[in-house]
Amino acid sequence: MNPYTSSGSVATMTANVSGSDNLNDLGDGPRQPGDSERYPVSTVTRRLMGYVRPHRISFTASFVSAAISVILQLYTPILIGEGIDLIVAAGQVDFDALLPLVTKLALVVVGAAAFQWLQGYCVNRLSYETVRDMRVEASDKLSRMPLSFIDGHAHGDLMSRVVNDVDQVGDGLLQGFTQLFTGVITIVGTLAFMLSINLTMTLVVVLVTPLSIFAAGAIAKLSNKSFTAQQRIQGQLGGHIEEYVGEQKLVDAFAYGPNAQQRFDALNAELYTAGERAQFMGSLSNPGTRFINNIIYAVVAVIGCVGVITGVPAALTVGGVQIFLSYANQYTKPFNEVTNVITQIQTAYASARRMFALLDAREQEPDAVDAIELAAPKGEVSFEHVDFSYVPDRKLLQDICIDAKPGMRYALVGPTGCGKTTLINLLLRFYDIDAGRIAVDGRSSRDYTRASLRRAFGMVLQDTWLFEGTVAENIAYGCPDATREQVVEAAKRAHAHKFIVQLPGGYDTVIGEDGGTFSQGQKQLLCIARVMLTDPAILLLDEATSSIDTRTELQVQAAFDELMAGRTSFVVAHRLSTIRNADCILVMRDGQIIERGTHDELLAAGGFYAELYRSQFAQ
Repeated sequence: MNPYTSSGSVATMTANVSGSDNLNDLGDGPRQPGDSERYPVSTVTRRLMGYVRPHRISFTASFVSAAISVILQLYTPILIGEGIDLIVAAGQVDFDALLPLVTKLALVVVGAAAFQWLQGYCVNRLSYETVRDMRVEASDKLSRMPLSFIDGHAHGDLMSRVVNDVDQVGDGLLQGFTQLFTGVITIVGTLAFMLSINLTMTLVVVLVTPLSIFAAGAIAKLSNKSFTAQQRIQGQLGGHIEEYVGEQKLVDAFAYGPNAQQRFDALNAELYTAGERAQFMGSLSNPGTRFINNIIYAVVAVIGCVGVITGVPAALTVGGVQIFLSYANQYTKPFNEVTNVITQIQTAYASARRMFALLDAREQEPDAVDAIELAAPKGEVSFEHVDFSYVPDRKLLQDICIDAKPGMRYALVGPTGCGKTTLINLLLRFYDIDAGRIAVDGRSSRDYTRASLRRAFGMVLQDTWLFEGTVAENIAYGCPDATREQVVEAAKRAHAHKFIVQLPGGYDTVIGEDGGTFSQGQKQLLCIARVMLTDPAILLLDEATSSIDTRTELQVQAAFDELMAGRTSFVVAHRLSTIRNADCILVMRDGQIIERGTHDELLAAGGFYAELYRSQFAQ
């Protein structure tokens, strides 16, 4: 749960691949709602329409175009039927009446095609605009989530929700809804046209059509669970791949590749099985309904031909039979189209549920309404009987009391897991304390806005982080308005200038994600330069020189001494030689401060610190 521990570690990799859609189950207990299974179709549809509403012009235009296109298409069989009835026999064709009819038919066909194109354009525009809004909201949501949420979830799965699932919603639901609307218009329009021609034949078509509806409904119900499982496993697979690629060096170093590949194969096989089952169930829809539709078409043809010959059950002309055959096909076509896209629609609903589960997860507690800006911080920091734990039933920090005066240098030492880095988390309000109070300049840290509070701190961690961009952009990350001269000066103070100017592009050299080919020490120097540029009131150094060689460490330590002058500093260190000059050393064990004092005082006391020191420098 520590945010400074790489999310792509092998341990996390193996733990997270079994994650679920239920965000409750992924690391933050009942405080994080988000069960994707609890969203019924009506809720998903209602919320999706909320995204469509701002684009009502495209929405309305698409449906109006669809309605006009369908009406024109339904009018076409009538014109064709009338044309057939004008052809009595060889040499007995009423060309005077037929030619205007053909002209009218051509105009109707062209008009139907034009409005169909307009409908497609409006639907695509609506889809892209809606997907854009959904993705922006999902991205903003992640920026408001507490660090505990990000730590407790597979990063690949979160990215899959923002990217893949949103795309599935756009591709499936919006276009599916349009086809449903078009289908409804087609059904109603077909019924109206058929009733205007012959009631008996209309009843024949209507009575046999429900067979297609029942078949489509039964198949849809059976395949829904399969598509939900398919999307869930796809998110897990994305999380596994993201972590595997992100920590490729670690995977190779521990020869974990075969194990990771086994986990990938297992997830991939599970996804294959779920996908095969979903696609098979979905693929039954189209041929099943087509078979039933063909039966309906044959029944209408037989009854229509009997009516032409005998007048029973309805007196029809040959053109009239052709009209009803066309309408029988038109009437059943919407049911077939719905089943044809049912796979896409169900995938989209499963994706929408996963996205809404993310959007409904509990956000970071907002700043207090009366929160103030921390302007010109002095650097006074105090912990007053602070308790904290990542997991409620497992205590970590207990009764922590620290009174840090401005300009003083404090060192935090102790065995791994005792809570040193956690204190840094709490100072920055990455996590909120369970009891007690943390004060900055005499006021509770909760009284300040998080942004202004964090601007008062400069932080250098053991784990470096660089992004894809120029060297200058990486150094100026905390001060994007800094001049080139200020960037260069910060690099010089961090002893990074020398290797930077030797790069092909100097400060304009573009580096890859996470530093590319830079050594760990060079990446650390760039991170130190970044903090030096921000010139903060309070420094937080968490093993900041652990990746630097001894000679460079001495140079950087001298730069830190200059930077820390007049500033409150908290230094987390395992190498005790780096903190001998601290004004106060806080010795931690099992989440408690058990000793405090200067280096000489603690050695003289002969306690736990003296034992640690002797263990490092024993001859």
